Amino acid sequence: MDYNKSAYELGSKRSIIREIFEYSKIRANEIGADKVFDFSLGNPSVEPPKEVTDTLIELLKTQSPTALHGYTSAQGDFSCRDKIAKNLNDRFNLCLSADNIYMTCGAAASLSISLKALVNDGDECIVFAPFFTEYRVFVNNAGAKLVVSEPEDKTFQVNIEDFEKKINKNTKAVIINSPNNPSGVVYTEETIVKLTNVLKKKSKEFGRPIYLISDEPYRELIFSGEKFPFIMNYYDDSIVCYSFSKSLSLPGERIGYIAVNPNMNCSKEIYLAVCGAGRSLGYVCAPSLFQRVVANNLDAKVNLGAYKENRDLIYNGLTEMGYECVKPDGAFYLFVKALEDDAYKFFERAKEYELLVVPCDDFGVKGYVRIAYCVDKKRIENSLPSFKKLIDSYKK
Repeated sequence: MDYNKSAYELGSKRSIIREIFEYSKIRANEIGADKVFDFSLGNPSVEPPKEVTDTLIELLKTQSPTALHGYTSAQGDFSCRDKIAKNLNDRFNLCLSADNIYMTCGAAASLSISLKALVNDGDECIVFAPFFTEYRVFVNNAGAKLVVSEPEDKTFQVNIEDFEKKINKNTKAVIINSPNNPSGVVYTEETIVKLTNVLKKKSKEFGRPIYLISDEPYRELIFSGEKFPFIMNYYDDSIVCYSFSKSLSLPGERIGYIAVNPNMNCSKEIYLAVCGAGRSLGYVCAPSLFQRVVANNLDAKVNLGAYKENRDLIYNGLTEMGYECVKPDGAFYLFVKALEDDAYKFFERAKEYELLVVPCDDFGVKGYVRIAYCVDKKRIENSLPSFKKLIDSYKK
């Protein structure tokens, strides 16, 4: 048959996360959903803020359906982009305009568009382990090669020495993700300063910019209360990819944006390349109704306390049993060291106790699993006896 073989490969095999999620639905039908402890998918369990729902209802009641559901400008409604730019300026002391913002169908589209706009065939893109598994797909689809930089042991901050070794004349872009999926680690300001200093030095050495793409769907989900080091304040040649999926609990609505740093070298040209990449990939006119919803709720917040409560419950419960866990300061994931070297074998044994966790080899770190604790609190409480049985089975 005459079809695209790489597309077939992607379509015929889901990501490990999606495979486990689909298995959980089958298993729930077999034995009951309350007996399956599915921690696979990062699907927000907290409701959207009330003002988001109120805005949606108000728009549907008062606005013309033609206006609500019609096309916006290809790069997004001007008013929406303008409000986002002004909000970021107020929060992070920037000078963005509407013409630095491109509305997208979530963070996946943001990353795909940004990479398409920046890299050429043969370029390299560095990611920091552990990293979201789909980065490999996005980078390869843009024609670049993915290069993995190893993390610091235990803390999972960026290993600056390893990062600098991985940079070469083919390095065109770097992707950073903080708070991190899958570890929940928030990169410190010290880490960001060291990382960007390396990029400045290497960009000067090669006589061209190395672009920094900051993937920030979990930016508002930080428990420590510490300052979030917004990347544009540290590095000019930067792009921010954002999604409202987590910050407003709207994952299914597929709404986000790209922000191009106005201080970037050739900023206007890069923004036009973003527009062109969005066009070539078919990512134009992001969902118009939800452009209006998010534009009116940029300061709305989900109930972060619920995620923190879940974090403390699962982290304290597992560490008290003897599991080794990375304490997350953000997002809603717990990174747990498997009880044997092979995380897939540990995953299979956990399944025997109806515990569905994600082995993290595909995230670039072997010997760990991810637990998505964005679930009902009751599921965590009910799962703890099974986690105890699991660790006890290794002691026998």
